[in-house]
Amino acid sequence: MSKSSPFPAAHPDCIPYSLWKSVNCLNPDILLNPLAPLVPFGYHPPALKWANGVVLDKPGKAASFRIIGLLKIISKILERIMTYILLNITGARNLIHPNQCGSLQALSTFGAYISLAHKVRTRQRPRLRVSSLFLDIKAGFNNINAATLRTSLLEMHTTYYMVDWISSLMWDRTCTLVFQGSPNTAALVSVGTPQGSPIFPLLLLLYVAPLHMSIPRGVMLSYVDDFSRTVPSSSHRVIIRPL
Repeated sequence: MSKSSPFPAAHPDCIPYSLWKSVNCLNPDILLNPLAPLVPFGYHPPALKWANGVVLDKPGKAASFRIIGLLKIISKILERIMTYILLNITGARNLIHPNQCGSLQALSTFGAYISLAHKVRTRQRPRLRVSSLFLDIKAGFNNINAATLRTSLLEMHTTYYMVDWISSLMWDRTCTLVFQGSPNTAALVSVGTPQGSPIFPLLLLLYVAPLHMSIPRGVMLSYVDDFSRTVPSSSHRVIIRPL
């Protein structure tokens, strides 16, 4: 909670971090006692699964908008705690490919760049040609399918209560679009992840981990939803086929 801004944007529950910080200083158990018993059962309360989607105009673009999702603060606190638990599970069970970067401690954009540059220069030493193909998963966060993610997590032998809790977190979510003249009607969100959640960057890494493949003499690196595939060969013409 110390990393959180005391004055965030208006959230659905209208309770800022500053108030929860004061509560936590007086008695930390007040926050954890109501929520902790639900986690072993893989249950995320429905009252914490609705959000406001603030609709903003994109400057200079006619009839073009972007949506900023605002979640309940108490839900974000719980999700941050679960993120640390899931990080320990992924580390202990090697659920994330070693060539994945981003949304992980000490694995930043700079780290991904240095790793790719090292791989390229190492393969250039035997006087080979080296080419990289860069790919982006379009709207990665918005297209995560809860059922597919659950299947992947079970295949990775992730702890059952964590898989159930993640499924409960993602299913039956609702969002109310907020703009001038809006009817303030909640709509069911059947796919994708809510903006601003501390755990969903990590869930996206687990979701795309199966896309990593072994490349003979080559390497595949990724940064969240951006992938690079690097292949060496005697000529650029020959490289085209494996890329």
